[in-house]
Amino acid sequence: MGKLSLTIAIAGALCAGAPAASAAELLITAAEAARPASADLGFATRGLTRGPRIEQLSPDPRGKSIKSPFSLEIRFRAHNEMRIDPNSVKVTYLKSPSVDLTPRLKGHITAGGIDMSDAEVPPGTHLIRIEVVDTDGRKGSSIIKLSVLP
Repeated sequence: MGKLSLTIAIAGALCAGAPAASAAELLITAAEAARPASADLGFATRGLTRGPRIEQLSPDPRGKSIKSPFSLEIRFRAHNEMRIDPNSVKVTYLKSPSVDLTPRLKGHITAGGIDMSDAEVPPGTHLIRIEVVDTDGRKGSSIIKLSVLP
């Protein structure tokens, strides 16, 4: 084995034991962010029964601007001892045409909510609709707004 091969082998062995750096996960691409805003926010009329609530915990829902990557934390609250069906969750980026973000979030969705620790989003203002259904078939929907600094 030559000196260069030995050096590469040693470096590889040293790196193999090191913990991997946490990489941000792409939630919205720059090309998607460049699309025109959607005119349809997609809210249906209210029903007579209370559907599940969707609460944005992080980033701060009071509209403060954030830097990317950031922690995206959403909680689902069902009523009357019902549960949220994680397979019913649909997350849509409100652009024209709209973008289904659900497959990108699939590994972060549970019956309790969405937890994505390093969401990568381009600078700008982004509207995202989240829809859920509880075990009684009642629907809940909410739009979250993300204001991302350059």
